[in-house]
Amino acid sequence: MKFDFDRVPDRQGTNALALEGYRDYLFGEGADLQRVAEPQDLIQLWVADMQFAAAPCVIDAMRRRLDHPVFGYTANFDDQLFDAFSDWAKARYDWMVHRESFFVSLGVIPALYNLVDCLCGPGDKVLTLTPAYGFFKHAASHSATEIVSSPLQQNARFQIDFEDFETKAADPAVKLFFLCHPHNPTGQEWSEQDLRRMGEICFRYDVTIVSDEVHCDLLRIGKHHTPLARLFPGEDRIVTCMAPSKTFNIAGLMTGVVVIESENLRRKWRQRTYPFVSPLGLAAATAAYRDGAEWLEHLRTYLDGNFALLKEFLETNLPQASFHIPDATYLAWIDMRSYFPAGMNLTRYFLEKSGVILEGGEMFIDNGGGHIRLNIACPRNVLLCALKQMASVINST
Repeated sequence: MKFDFDRVPDRQGTNALALEGYRDYLFGEGADLQRVAEPQDLIQLWVADMQFAAAPCVIDAMRRRLDHPVFGYTANFDDQLFDAFSDWAKARYDWMVHRESFFVSLGVIPALYNLVDCLCGPGDKVLTLTPAYGFFKHAASHSATEIVSSPLQQNARFQIDFEDFETKAADPAVKLFFLCHPHNPTGQEWSEQDLRRMGEICFRYDVTIVSDEVHCDLLRIGKHHTPLARLFPGEDRIVTCMAPSKTFNIAGLMTGVVVIESENLRRKWRQRTYPFVSPLGLAAATAAYRDGAEWLEHLRTYLDGNFALLKEFLETNLPQASFHIPDATYLAWIDMRSYFPAGMNLTRYFLEKSGVILEGGEMFIDNGGGHIRLNIACPRNVLLCALKQMASVINST
């Protein structure tokens, strides 16, 4: 391959959350863990960044920005990032984005917090589908807003219980629906039929949809993404969040894109949102959307190979595990209920027993018990080593 995804990066001494921050993030400050391997001996398959070097075009753009020795307060004043992003959205998703709707945020997570604050008040509620990205709950809780979950039904694919979904959306206190599309942690790309039905229900009850589409570029080869907003042109109760962070492994540069159709919500956003961005993040994001397509296609091919390896390994070594290759993301959602009793903390189990840092289903708000989420965006030999260690401890008990 033109790009080297097999190189194992050494992240020691870089203050990487994946390596240095897992204890407090996954278990809380001062958690009492049994003997755990030294950091250099742990395998990180948890937080959703990748163990790959960023795309060369991104690194080159940051080097060029470094040639200018001033790094003062920076905001998105010109149209370079908008032009790169809007061309990307049109070419890949046939979605037209207008300049007045386009905002830059310090990542998608800060955007979620700000949007809850803009859209909800005392006594209001936020709806989502579970299992769900944990920061949906954190964003709601930060504004003292209740999170309401509509559990997904798990068959060969994950299905929405539309009767339950509509009942909860009809609650007058529900003002916002956090949609994850493609879905995290399951990796499912919602069909146009599902998207239209969710949208119609929400708009019937005047619920604004915040569509977190941060994983939309990380599709399996042959799959296609449809932005929710493309299906409802002119609908101002949709906010779309995207970012180059997952796609190009630049989450630490804190740059996200928010598309807001409502003028009233845009006014609130401007009033309540910190307007500055990282100068390096701005340069990197622009280069990623302008020049990163070739690197992304090689990455997608490599990730597809990792998923094929994972599926074959599970079928051979852990045949009672239930796993389907997801439509998108680099996250594998694996049903381990045949191997473990209900209520077991699988995050702790695999860390202490196998030296693999992953996230158990208990990390995903609700409806995830007995599952694990593996981040397989790593060199293939790292993934295989982790799987062998996990299977060894399971099969020896």
